[in-house]
Amino acid sequence: MTEEQHYQLSDFDYDLPESLIAQTPLKQRDSSRLLVLDADTGSYEDKHFYDILDYVAPGDAIVMNNSRVLPARLHGARPETGGHAEVLLLRQDHGDVWETLVKPAKKSPVGSTIVFGDDIDNPIMTATIVGELEHGGRYIEFHYEGIFMELLEQLGEMPLPPYIKEKLADQERYQTVYSKVEGSAAAPTAGLHWTPELLDKIRQKGVKTVELTLHVGLGTFRPVEEENIEDHKMHSEFYQLSQEAADTLNEVHEYGGRIIATGTTSIRTLETIGSKFDGHLQADSGWTDIFIKPGYHWTMVDAFITNFHLPKSTLVMLVAAFTGRENILNAYQHAVNDKYRFFSFGDAMFIKRER
Repeated sequence: MTEEQHYQLSDFDYDLPESLIAQTPLKQRDSSRLLVLDADTGSYEDKHFYDILDYVAPGDAIVMNNSRVLPARLHGARPETGGHAEVLLLRQDHGDVWETLVKPAKKSPVGSTIVFGDDIDNPIMTATIVGELEHGGRYIEFHYEGIFMELLEQLGEMPLPPYIKEKLADQERYQTVYSKVEGSAAAPTAGLHWTPELLDKIRQKGVKTVELTLHVGLGTFRPVEEENIEDHKMHSEFYQLSQEAADTLNEVHEYGGRIIATGTTSIRTLETIGSKFDGHLQADSGWTDIFIKPGYHWTMVDAFITNFHLPKSTLVMLVAAFTGRENILNAYQHAVNDKYRFFSFGDAMFIKRER
């Protein structure tokens, strides 16, 4: 669906009671609710996620982002004062240098040191601030003995979104069941609803499952500040698609099947590559800052699964590019009225249209 109208940020706002922001995951992943939306007509149905089986057909393909969330929040100390410092890893720049957010940033000038571990005098790992970025960002170089990812598992915490106030009892509940490539600062949350058993049923129905990788950055949570959305600059995220995955998906389209993306991260990867290669997929990797908003010409994705997104976010705009603004806001209003659970640990949508 394309819309030529130029929208303002306020056009993507909606009222959400704070009580509907899910604070903890459901006991059973696929028991979350599923709002099925027809992008052509705007009609919707109330279902559960396990009902997704009724909406896929043999020859379709489900695409999933296999990125794994890093335990990217580190608590350290300043050796001179013993004062607390919090470091949030955003992405690896090169070698042991990472782009990070540091709190408090004012006490973290270039050349200063942060130590990690219970013993300040004998830390497990140390870090030196080697450069500054905007918004409190810092380039940090880590110093350690051993394997960095193992130390990170020992020292780090899962970086839950700021709207989640509850402590997460099981860290794996903020990972998809198929996560394997470490590198995300936040979970590709639409995939949190899949279970191994439900994926097996999908495959038994003759639906292919295909993996790609996009490492989610914390720019996902950066609010849009420009009222004219055309002025918003998207964050960049690293993606990767194998030749085998590309061949499978090209074949699906060739034989009339649908490419069904799990989440906006899968959408952004597929559309980045499809736009780059004229509606065809091939092995590719790199950084994408694609901004999908109403008026966008879709190249690869025929339907998708997604969670409910923050008001005035680029993710609401992405979904509106597929459904039309009125259709998605009407569906969101229904979800609010019917007390669906919102955001990362919330319920899901399946959005489809006629090809």
